[in-house]
Amino acid sequence: MTHNLIKIAPSILAADFGRLADQVAQAQEAGADLIHIDVMDGRFVPNITMGPAIVEAVAKVAAIPLDVHLMIVEPEKFARRFADSGADSISVHVEACPHLHRVLEQIEAVGCRAGVALNPHTPAATLGDVLDNIELINVMTVNPGFGGQTFIKGMISKLRKLRAMVDNSGKDIEIEVDGGINIDTIAAVIAAGATIAIAGAGVFQHERGIAAGIDALRQRAARTTDYGAV
Repeated sequence: MTHNLIKIAPSILAADFGRLADQVAQAQEAGADLIHIDVMDGRFVPNITMGPAIVEAVAKVAAIPLDVHLMIVEPEKFARRFADSGADSISVHVEACPHLHRVLEQIEAVGCRAGVALNPHTPAATLGDVLDNIELINVMTVNPGFGGQTFIKGMISKLRKLRAMVDNSGKDIEIEVDGGINIDTIAAVIAAGATIAIAGAGVFQHERGIAAGIDALRQRAARTTDYGAV
């Protein structure tokens, strides 16, 4: 199974919000597959970012799917609002959902792809009983809350475990990696089984521009042709 065609999902957390519409348009024109939107509430994580209004604004510019990552408590209260704002997929944290199965059903009911995000300390086995209810797994490769952090190398083993779980289940579930993804780390996560690479600074703050950032990730990914081959 090859993954040199891994999807690239630029994270607008690293964008220039004074030029957000233009930067999202540039990312799309450069071949981004999704736009990733990090929602933080200052409670689940120690930072506050954006809400449904930003999703709605991005939806007016982007023709590609919007991947909304809710780093918030009680995400079930907001699934409908983010869906109505233009979200195509909504990921919630297992750590924030004591009734995870119910929340995933709510996300599906509002017409979005349901995803689950895992903090670095949360084991892959946590998702064993909800694989039938998810289409997306977000593996946090940094501690959530801030952009620009360093990739946690220990998460590679979790990626491999999740890849095996998904393959053994026979389900069509995508695995994305979130945090510290750049040309130095993308090959390792592809080799471990990731299918979506979320990149913030590596795209929006690339020294040669957004298109060059996406192209650099694509070129590095193209040299990784299978699990374990880097």
